Amino acid sequence: MGAPNTPRRDRSEHTILGLSTGRAVVLALVVCGLALTLAMPLRTYVSQRSEAEQLAQERERLELEIAALEDQKAHIDDPAWVAAQARSRLQFVMPGDIAYRVQLPGDSVPVDDPQEPQRRTTGAWYSDLWLSVTEPPPEPETDPVPQQMPVAPPEAGDIPG
Repeated sequence: MGAPNTPRRDRSEHTILGLSTGRAVVLALVVCGLALTLAMPLRTYVSQRSEAEQLAQERERLELEIAALEDQKAHIDDPAWVAAQARSRLQFVMPGDIAYRVQLPGDSVPVDDPQEPQRRTTGAWYSDLWLSVTEPPPEPETDPVPQQMPVAPPEAGDIPG
């Protein structure tokens, strides 16, 4: 009579996490496909989220700027503020007022230097270049240093003591 009827397995099955090797490979491919499918929408979501935060910050900044400009507009509409600005910035004087300007030594505003005198030109750029190299630059005129005002000696009655 023959051999018993039990099927023989020629190859041994390997299991990964309780799944056969073939099923584990299929599961891994499905998981990778899902990850790749979700990667782009997730990236887009994160980038749009950061852009929305930046826009919200810019909106707050612009709202503050608008509030400051509205305050400035309210100041400009006030005639007293305009008159004060005209007095301080433009040195305007109201009718009937007497303007005094006290200038102390050392408070003078430096005067801009006059432009250099024009050099003679021949018309051709290479000739002008050669003249600028061969001729020395003109000497600037030096203004004499202003002398200080003499101070009168104090009188005997002016000194305390």
